[in-house]
Amino acid sequence: MINRVEEILVRGCKILEQLFSKHGFAYMVLDAGESSGGQFALGEFRRGGRRLVFHFRHSLGMVTYHFNSLSMSHQEYMRSDIGRPNASHHPGFSSDPMDSFRHLQLDLEEHCVDFLEGSDECLRRRIEDALATPYVKPGLPD
Repeated sequence: MINRVEEILVRGCKILEQLFSKHGFAYMVLDAGESSGGQFALGEFRRGGRRLVFHFRHSLGMVTYHFNSLSMSHQEYMRSDIGRPNASHHPGFSSDPMDSFRHLQLDLEEHCVDFLEGSDECLRRRIEDALATPYVKPGLPD
């Protein structure tokens, strides 16, 4: 039996599907069920050694880019591309759970060419650079 959260995840993935299928990725639900935090669902878009894995509970939560044995979070990817914390569209702030998928789609289209269609070497460098760049929390202005 499909749970409510899994249903939302599947609906949200329909928003992303056209972009991913254009680049040869296929979607699948990885897991869904009940845990101490409530219902959850986990899905991915995959093409070879590239996977975008995402978790949905009350909203679209963890989004992780994988390339073979390397991985980085969406925040790390955006920081490596945009260079500023909180400058990406995802996660956004909305009461509509579909908006988080729309925000992720905007980030993918605007900033994730390396993941969607870049060479393996380019993506590997992007992940290594992102992981080597420490997060510096913005401070208060002087």
